[in-house]
Amino acid sequence: MSMPFIILLVLAIVLVLMYNSLVAKKNQVENIFASVDAVLKKRYDLIPNLVASVSKYMEHEKSLLEEVTKLRAEATKPNLNDANKIALDAKISSALGSIMVAVESYPELKANENVMHLQHTLHEVEEQISAARRAYNQSVTDYNNSIEMLPTSFMASLMNYRRKQVFEIVDDERKNIDVKELFS
Repeated sequence: MSMPFIILLVLAIVLVLMYNSLVAKKNQVENIFASVDAVLKKRYDLIPNLVASVSKYMEHEKSLLEEVTKLRAEATKPNLNDANKIALDAKISSALGSIMVAVESYPELKANENVMHLQHTLHEVEEQISAARRAYNQSVTDYNNSIEMLPTSFMASLMNYRRKQVFEIVDDERKNIDVKELFS
């Protein structure tokens, strides 16, 4: 075998390996996002039951319940892009947190078995969402690194691969908790 042939063969193998690596990382991101989607659907399926259970008690929080219902309807629309799903997830997380805080103000509601079961189930689903987000964010980070680092960045550019967005917490959740307010 001649030296130019060996160099071309090695170059071809390197290009195939880079291509396959990029495709695998892209597919992994899509697969994990589908897992996040599945867990978010579980949450969206729980929301109507939660709203129905607490609505008769929480007349004062009617606008909050309507907001959660509206956000759920938006989130379950077909053909939402990933960025919209991520943004809606953040809004729903915030609104659900507000409902759970409001439930604490209603002793008869806190004692309701159905509401307690729904709270427990929602808590479990939120834990699953959190785990799925972590897996997704790690996969996106690996993908983003691959498309930005040399030499795979050249191949990614040719394949028209673009950065993906990670799940981030909303600004309200970044604020420090006022413990004094919790006990008043």
